[in-house]
Amino acid sequence: KTVDGPLLILAGAGSGKTRVITYRIAHLIEIGVYPGNILAITFTNKAADEMKERVIELIGEEAKSMWISTFHSACVRILRANIEKLGYNKNFVIYDSQEQEKLIDECLKELNFDNKLYKPREILSKIGSLKDTLTDEEDYYKKYADDFKNKVVARTFLLYQKKLKNSNALDFDDIINKTVKLFQTYPDVLNRYQRKFKYILVDEYQDTNRAQYELINLLAKGHK
Repeated sequence: KTVDGPLLILAGAGSGKTRVITYRIAHLIEIGVYPGNILAITFTNKAADEMKERVIELIGEEAKSMWISTFHSACVRILRANIEKLGYNKNFVIYDSQEQEKLIDECLKELNFDNKLYKPREILSKIGSLKDTLTDEEDYYKKYADDFKNKVVARTFLLYQKKLKNSNALDFDDIINKTVKLFQTYPDVLNRYQRKFKYILVDEYQDTNRAQYELINLLAKGHK
């Protein structure tokens, strides 16, 4: 029945944590919260669809105005409306893993790094880990461009991001990363979404990485 302030639910797998979130959403709507002011985040599209169906069964069609989605789907919606502030066109494309590896391979060749010695997939994995911790490519380049151990990743990371932007493209890890950057750089945009999402519910919160945590923290801090 708790409505205001942070609430963490800890329980074992299969004990009904997602069900608690679903009924909490229903309770919020029942006491008069506008569904459009609720953001519910899950880790998979399947979980998001199931949660949406359950809430509609409990509450009815008015629940359709809620945002029930994965981290990435929610961020894509936010970026489509605001990414021009970051120098992209709102019709940006999202590269799949094959396109990402191809672009990394281009970067390695352009930088005269042996793509047999430095596997594109491994470089991409390291870049993804850096993005998960909100590491900026320019900061990383300045720190490690001449470092024997990290220079390949540092130089490739910087060129890779430049090529993505020149193609008006994001990779999967950019979706959350760029949304966090948008909120950190433009407080007016953040404030707009803070005012919209007065109630934020996250399924499997314990599995969030640094970028996901920061995204939720930015949105929620106006209501703590």
